Amino acid sequence: MANSRKDLKGNTLFRGEHQRKSDKRYMYIYIDPIGRKKYIYADNLLELRRREDKLKKDQLDGLDIYAAGLATINSTYDRYISTRIDLKDSTQSNYEYTYERYVRDDFGKKKLVDVKYSDVLQFYTFLHSERHLSFSTIESVDGLLHPTFELAVRDDIIRKNPTEGAKRELAKRLPKTETERQALTPEQQKAFMEYVAMSPVYYHWWPLFTVLLGTGMRIGECTGLRWQDIDLKEGWIDVNHTLSYYPQKGSRTSKLRISTPKTKAGCRIIPMMDAVKEAFQFEKENQLAGKGYNQTVVDGYSGFIFQNKYGSVMSAASVNKAIKRIYNDYNHEEEIDAVREDREPIILPHFTCHYLRRTFATRLCEVEDNPKVIQAVMGHRQISTTYEIYADSSDRRNKESINKLAAKLNGVF
Repeated sequence: MANSRKDLKGNTLFRGEHQRKSDKRYMYIYIDPIGRKKYIYADNLLELRRREDKLKKDQLDGLDIYAAGLATINSTYDRYISTRIDLKDSTQSNYEYTYERYVRDDFGKKKLVDVKYSDVLQFYTFLHSERHLSFSTIESVDGLLHPTFELAVRDDIIRKNPTEGAKRELAKRLPKTETERQALTPEQQKAFMEYVAMSPVYYHWWPLFTVLLGTGMRIGECTGLRWQDIDLKEGWIDVNHTLSYYPQKGSRTSKLRISTPKTKAGCRIIPMMDAVKEAFQFEKENQLAGKGYNQTVVDGYSGFIFQNKYGSVMSAASVNKAIKRIYNDYNHEEEIDAVREDREPIILPHFTCHYLRRTFATRLCEVEDNPKVIQAVMGHRQISTTYEIYADSSDRRNKESINKLAAKLNGVF
């Protein structure tokens, strides 16, 4: 029988335990579940073994509970998300925010094996009816729960994924206007922009909304634009990064971060139409005549084009709040004007800044027949996203064409 290994004090060392001669510290070497060598360190043997015991207990708890089917949705989600090393910081932060806010403290505590399809459908219905979440937000929740349960299916913990079809079933039960990705009509777009441009309260928002409606950029791409990212002489915009507010883990505060696009399609050059060029020039002249350029520095990026009243960069939340104030004020005034002028009012829907991207895409689809061109300008990773917008636009154009034909053939039938 081989002699037992001992430390410098003569104590017997167990399998995996070592004492380094250089600094006399103790270490325990073990192999993690995917075959990587790991180390635990301690100043004395007693502390090392305490840490060994804790490690072994944690490993057994995690593996045994999961394998026995006693894991909760929360623990399985944590297991799933730990494998997503491909996620960018911005995506990781958004996932964390969505799960923590809508799942973890309630539905997430359920045992994995106890969750049925009807439970998921009921949960999604609750999110819509009781928590008043939009269908798009529920889609985001489903985007986290579906792969979580799919992991358990592939690990043979459950036979079927209970989220399968739940989102689709909810969509069938909701009004079409809630599940369709909406865009402003040409009349609504014109009314919105004219109201902003002529308003003594909101006119300073005109450059930002013009750029959003004239480029189709995502809000973070637009608010993250720097003067060096545009060429007013040649008329192009270089989209190469996104500005985002990331929720801080364990805190109610958020932190500004710069991230690069998730895919190659996100990096793109957008031609600048005259109205957009005019908006940039207006913003530059306005800043030079007022408080000067934006001095904010985020992750080494500076020289941001758009700024709020405090001289800092804008956030999606602040833009959405402004849009809400604008459409509420506009609709109130428009209803009064329509009664006075004896006409039907042009009412603006309740919308967010993402509507402006969708609106640009819809207008582009109305004049461009090549989906590949639309995909390149919009920065869509998948052509299917482009085809969806194109199809919606085509449906509207087809209806308009039939209405025109019906008017022309009036009295013929």
